[in-house]
Amino acid sequence: MPEDAELAESVRTGDEAVFTGLVERHRPELRLHCYRMLGSYQDAEDLVQETFLRAWRAREGFEGRATVRTWLYRIATNACLNVLARRPRRVLPYDVAPAAADPDGPLPAASGHAWLEPYPDHLLDGVTSGDDPATEVVARETVELAFLAAVQHLPPRQRAVLILRDVLGWPAGETAAALDVSVPTVKSALQRARATMRARLPRRRSEWTADGGLTEEERTLLRRYLSAQESGDEKALIEVLHEDLRTAFPPLPLWADSRAVFLEASRKHAAAGEYRFVPTSANRQPAAAIYLRRPGDTAFRPLVVEVLRVEDGAVVEIVDFADPAVFAAFDLPPTL
Repeated sequence: MPEDAELAESVRTGDEAVFTGLVERHRPELRLHCYRMLGSYQDAEDLVQETFLRAWRAREGFEGRATVRTWLYRIATNACLNVLARRPRRVLPYDVAPAAADPDGPLPAASGHAWLEPYPDHLLDGVTSGDDPATEVVARETVELAFLAAVQHLPPRQRAVLILRDVLGWPAGETAAALDVSVPTVKSALQRARATMRARLPRRRSEWTADGGLTEEERTLLRRYLSAQESGDEKALIEVLHEDLRTAFPPLPLWADSRAVFLEASRKHAAAGEYRFVPTSANRQPAAAIYLRRPGDTAFRPLVVEVLRVEDGAVVEIVDFADPAVFAAFDLPPTL
């Protein structure tokens, strides 16, 4: 029985188990969709569950005119818009503070801003795969932190239009129906959204990987970066970092826009103890989970997850996420 007919039958019979099985298969892509809309992995998890609850309550209204997938995306998108109407956009330190110019200066206090969160790569496997390499380009490009940070500058409805049209490839009419607006409104919103994104996105790399994963260049640079950090070899570290390196440290409203400032500040502010670096990946970018064993402690404990952006053979951006919840989301061990 086709999926949509099976869903309609489950509605008629009130078979909750069948209904749940049908919608659950869409969880990975809906979670990614909600993440793109909200910029938060934790919120995306909550919104997918909310989507399934809304779908169950509205199941009698499903007539099979659209696919189950389309129906769930419409519910999820509108649930995200409801959240965005009452919560501030998520940001990175670049959006809320000037670049740090004095590496010897005191660290600022953590702020109350809602911060952008990284997305674990292991949850992307199977979501962005496909037979068309061009589709893979869009999948990777629209999950990187740079894209997510730029999307946060769009008003909620423009954000939804951009994601439905340019990421998911929905027709204008289908997008208009999902958002309960006119097709001209969708076209106008998309034009404005694209203009904002062009202004906000950094220079893109010329090639993307066909499989959506890390390139060999990125893997090599990550290994060199981790080796230099663990050995304390500053010369080797300099060789992998771009001179105009940008670094950000949420939840502190703190960022730097040069390699020199980053290195000098690291010398001054690095916590005392022994470090361990575990390679991982986030948002289809190389990443490292950093653990610290402080003096007198017997275990290495979570410190930050660093997400790196690589361009032209060098690391051009590092974002340090210090929220302990990130380690749990990435299935990283609580201690080493």
